[in-house]
Amino acid sequence: MSIRWSLVIPVKTLVAAKTRLAAATGPRRTKFAVAVASDTVAAALACPLVARVIVVTADPAAAGPLAALGADVVPDPDRGLNTALRTGAAHAVRVAPGDAVGALQADLPALRPAELEVALGAAAEFDQSFVPDALDVGTTFYGVRPGVAFSPRFGGESRAKHLAGGAKELCVPGIDSVRRDVDTPDDLRAAIALGLGPHTAAVVAELWAESS
Repeated sequence: MSIRWSLVIPVKTLVAAKTRLAAATGPRRTKFAVAVASDTVAAALACPLVARVIVVTADPAAAGPLAALGADVVPDPDRGLNTALRTGAAHAVRVAPGDAVGALQADLPALRPAELEVALGAAAEFDQSFVPDALDVGTTFYGVRPGVAFSPRFGGESRAKHLAGGAKELCVPGIDSVRRDVDTPDDLRAAIALGLGPHTAAVVAELWAESS
């Protein structure tokens, strides 16, 4: 039987979200951030290996829509990204101690459930593992098998930090959508090429309509 996963997705306060996309998204920056998180959460929930998604956020503008999609929302203690992830992971272990726990970035608007399934299947083979971002600098997923200490090292050059922490780097083919986080206009163009989820696609269509 396949290991089932609790995925923790951190969603920062939307005033602070996606600042590097401000020029591209203008007054729709907050709406864009909610849309991207919504597509990430919806794709994760649609993955057969995912038992639940736990969103950690302090922002009611994000909490409401993401809860409506089926996420379990817990409050962010607002002491940094890794503390938020550990908070969500502790909740996951209380709810389902027999499931694996993973952290997934909230900015994966092209995420495909089938590609996430491939990544989680590979992750289940190791006590702790991670997926590097498309630039091979950051991290989009970090996970541990049931009963293994959850020690995320996100922020900055997190690929190197996770490697140094003993996590196995997952270099499996066919998971481009799991690696494609969106922080810049170039990232967004690459995600569009992969195929955006419906929430993000709708906001991008509004932006294109305004600019044409």
